[in-house]
Amino acid sequence: MTSAPLLSGQTPLAVRMRPVSLDEVAGQQHLLRAGSPIVALADPDAASPGAVSIILWGPPGTGKTTLAQAIARSSGRRFVELSAITAGVKDVREVMQEAINQRDLYGQTTILFLDEIHRFTKAQQDALLPGVENGWVILIAATTENPSFSVISPLLSRSLLLTLQPLTDEDIALLVDRAVTDARGLNGGVEIEGAARGALVRLASGDARRALTGLEAAAAVAASKAADDDAVPSITDDDVAQAVDRALLRYDRQGDEHYDVISAFIKSIRGSDPDAALHYLARMIEAGEDPRFIARRLVISASEDIGLADPQGLVIATAAADAVAFIGMPEGRIPLAEATVYLATTAKSNAAYAGINAAIADVRAGSFGRVPPHLRDAHYAGAKRLGHGKGYVFPHDNEHGIVPQQYLPDELEGRRYYQPKNLGAERDVSARLERIRRILDGR
Repeated sequence: MTSAPLLSGQTPLAVRMRPVSLDEVAGQQHLLRAGSPIVALADPDAASPGAVSIILWGPPGTGKTTLAQAIARSSGRRFVELSAITAGVKDVREVMQEAINQRDLYGQTTILFLDEIHRFTKAQQDALLPGVENGWVILIAATTENPSFSVISPLLSRSLLLTLQPLTDEDIALLVDRAVTDARGLNGGVEIEGAARGALVRLASGDARRALTGLEAAAAVAASKAADDDAVPSITDDDVAQAVDRALLRYDRQGDEHYDVISAFIKSIRGSDPDAALHYLARMIEAGEDPRFIARRLVISASEDIGLADPQGLVIATAAADAVAFIGMPEGRIPLAEATVYLATTAKSNAAYAGINAAIADVRAGSFGRVPPHLRDAHYAGAKRLGHGKGYVFPHDNEHGIVPQQYLPDELEGRRYYQPKNLGAERDVSARLERIRRILDGR
C-alpha cells in the first residue's frame, strides 16, 4: 500500500511539515517562553505599533523560516518572504511600498521575512532601514553567520538579536515521528523502525530539514521494496542508508561505540599516528557526534599527552574549540582536523599530568603538612606577632630571580612531582629546572 504522501512531484516533506503555530515548534524553548518577543509577535491581539523587528541567528535547519511563518500565521499578519540570494534593492522598495498600501488601505501589518540577510550588501541593507525605523514592516531576518560581522550596525540597533540552538536528538526524533503520522506528512503510509529513526537523528546533526528530507527519501525506498501491496512499508536503517547514499555508522552516543571511538581517537593522537586519528575523527563527524565534545577531548589531550613538550599544542586545541563554536559544522571539521594532525605529530610529554596526579595523591593521603611560616600571609594585623612572613626572601631582589629558599612543607621537603622528559620543548625545561632546583636547595 503506497499512500499519496509517498508519491513524487509534490511539495517537499520538510515544507509540508512546517508548524502552523508556535505550539508545534520543536526546540528553541529558550525563545518561546511566555512574554518573549517571538510569543508577543505571534499574539493576534498584540498592538502592531509595539512590535519589534528581530534577527534570527542559528545553524541551518534550526527553525528560522519556521518561526517566521508561525508568527505570521498565528498573528494573522500579512507575510512576505524575500531571499537575499535573489532579491535586490528594487524588490525591497516594492515590498515597502506595498506594505504601506496594505497598512493605509486595509489596516494590515506586513511581516517581511528576509532569508540569508548576511548575503545582502550594505546598500541593500540600507534599503531596509526606513521600513524598519518607520514601522512599515516588521522585519524577521535570518542568518547563519554572526550578525555582528554581517549586518550593518543601524539595522542591528533597531532589531532584537535572537540566537537559535541546534535541535536536540529528542527534538529531531519528535519531528520524525510527527511527520510519519501527520496528515500533512506521510499520513501513516509508512512505519519506521527504531534503528532507522536513530539513524536519521544521527545524520541530521540537529538539522530538522535534513532529517525530514532523509525521511522522505527513505520512505520512498521502503515503499519501492514493499512486496505485499496490502502491508504498510516499514523504513529500516538500510533504507535510510540507501536513501542518503551514506554508510550508516554503528555509533550510539550513549553506548560502547561512542567510548570506543573516542578512546581510539585519543590513543592514536598519543601514539603519534595522524592517519588513524583522522579516521576516527571522520567516524565521529559522520556519525553526528557533538563537535564540542570532540574539541573538549582535543584540549584535554593537549594538556595530558603533549604538555610542555609543545606548549603550543594547548593553544591550537583551544583555538580549534573556539573556532568550532564560532563557525559551526560542517566547516568546523577543518579546525578540528588541523588540531588533530598537529597534536598527533608533535612531541609528547605527560610529565605535568603525572605531576599533578602525584601531588593530589599525596594530599589525599594526608601528606601536606603546614605552610612554612615565611610563606604565610603577612598582610593583616597580628601576622607579624605570629611570625608570619619572617625570613621570606623576595626573589626579584636577586639578579637571577631565584634564591635558596624552602617552599614545600617540612614533611614534603625534597619531594619531586614534576619530572620533565627529554623531549621537544620540555628538553629545555628539564635543563633549566635542574639549575633552578640546585639554587633552591642551596647547592
